[in-house]
Amino acid sequence: MYEIWLVLNIVYEIALGIWPVLLLALLVWIALLVAARGRLGLRALRPALLLGAIVAAVLVAAVPPLTQSSLSNMDYWVDWANLLAIALGLGVLAALFVWPLAALACPRCRSAV
Repeated sequence: MYEIWLVLNIVYEIALGIWPVLLLALLVWIALLVAARGRLGLRALRPALLLGAIVAAVLVAAVPPLTQSSLSNMDYWVDWANLLAIALGLGVLAALFVWPLAALACPRCRSAV
C-alpha cells in the first residue's frame, strides 16, 4: 500500500510543477469538444478508441526504454502496475483528444439535432 501512496504523491507533485501546461491542455480539449458538438457519436468514437489502443500498446513497449530501463528489469508488481497505468492513461488521453478531431473530420457525423 505504501508504494501506491508514494506513486500518487509523485504524480501529484509532478502535476503541481506543470499545472499551466495541464490547464492549457484542458482548455484546448474543451474548445475541441465545443467545436465538435453535435457531431460526437459512435462513428467518430471508433477511430479514437482504435488510436488510443494503439498508443497504449506502443507505450507498453516504449516507456521502459524511455526511462532507461527494460521490461526484463520489471520484477515487482508495482512496476507493472505503473507501466500499465502510464500506457493506459496516455492511451485514454490520446483517444479523448482524437475523438472531437475525428468528429470534425467526418462528413457523415452530423447529428439530427
